Amino acid sequence: MHRLANFDVSRQFRSKKAKIASQIVFGAMCGGAMIGLRMVFDVWAPVSGPFALIYPTILLATLYGHWRGGVAAYFVTFLWAWYYVLPASRSFTFADPTDPARVILNAVSGLIVIFFAEGFRRAAHATVEQIRQSADRRLTLLAELEHRTRNNFALVASMLEMQKRRIPQSEFHGPIDDVVGRVRTFADAYSSLAIEQSDASDVAIKPYLEQLLSRIEGSLLPPQVRLFREIEAITLPREAAVAIGLYANEAISNACKYAFPDDRTGTIAVFYHVRDGGWRLTIEDDGVGLEAKSSTSAGLGRTLLAAFAQQANATHHAGPVLNGFRAEMRMDPEKVA
Repeated sequence: MHRLANFDVSRQFRSKKAKIASQIVFGAMCGGAMIGLRMVFDVWAPVSGPFALIYPTILLATLYGHWRGGVAAYFVTFLWAWYYVLPASRSFTFADPTDPARVILNAVSGLIVIFFAEGFRRAAHATVEQIRQSADRRLTLLAELEHRTRNNFALVASMLEMQKRRIPQSEFHGPIDDVVGRVRTFADAYSSLAIEQSDASDVAIKPYLEQLLSRIEGSLLPPQVRLFREIEAITLPREAAVAIGLYANEAISNACKYAFPDDRTGTIAVFYHVRDGGWRLTIEDDGVGLEAKSSTSAGLGRTLLAAFAQQANATHHAGPVLNGFRAEMRMDPEKVA
C-alpha cells in the first residue's frame, strides 16, 4: 500500500510535455479498462447503472495520473456510457424524459470526484515530501554529529598526548597510552562507519567490519600475529553497528597487548555469524590465555566490552579456551523480537 500511495505515472519523465502526455494516456487507458469491464458486465445486466463504473475509474486515474488523467478518463468513460449504455443505445438522444437530468447530475458528480481526488493527491504528496525533507535533515544532522564526534575523539587523544609529555614520571605514561589508544579506537570505529555507509540509517555489517579489520591489521597488529576473519552479511541499526565495531576493536587490542608477549607468534580470529534472526561476534586468540590478562588495564577493557555489548542490546561473555582466550558478544533471536 505504501508503494501505491506514492505511485505517479509521470514521475519517470523529465520534460513537462512527456509528463502531460503520460498522464493523459494513463487516463485514457483507465477509461479503456473500464469500458472492457463494462462490456463484460453487460452480458449479465445490460443498460443497468450506465455511469456506475465511472467514479472509481476517474478516482484512480486522478490519484495516479493527476487531474489530466482524471479528465481524460472522465471524457472517455462518460461519453462512452452515454452513447452505448444509456438508452437509446448508440445515440446521444434520450429515450426517457428524465435522462437529461440524470446525465447532468452524473457529469457534475464526476467532476466533483476529480476535484477532491486531485486535492487529496496533492496534500498526500506534499506531506510525503515534508516527511522526506525532515528525514534528510535528520540524516544530515546525524552525519554532522558523527563527524564532530570523530573530531572530538581526535582532539581528546591529542590533548592526552600533550599532557603525557608534560609528566616526567614514566610510570604514568603506560596508562595514558592505553587511554589514548582507546580514544583513537573510538574514532576509528566512527571513521570506518562513515566511509562505508555514508548517511544510511542502517549499516551493512560485512563491509563495515571488513574495513575496520583492515585498518586494525595495518596499524595495530604486531608483525608476528595474523588476523583471520569470517564475516556473514546482515544489516543492523547504526547504534548497534558502532557498538560492534568498538567491541571488535577493543577485544583485538586486548589480544594484541596481552596474548602474545615476548614476540610470540599467533592468530587472532574474528567470526561474525548470523543464525535464526540473531547474530554472534567472536574474537578468539591462541595466545597465553587468561594469565596475562589480570592487570588494571585489562579490567577496564572487560568493562568496556560489557558496555559495548549492552549498547548493542547483546550479551557479553569472555574467558579462556583451549590454547587461548575468547570474547563473545551475542544477540539472541528472542532479544531481537
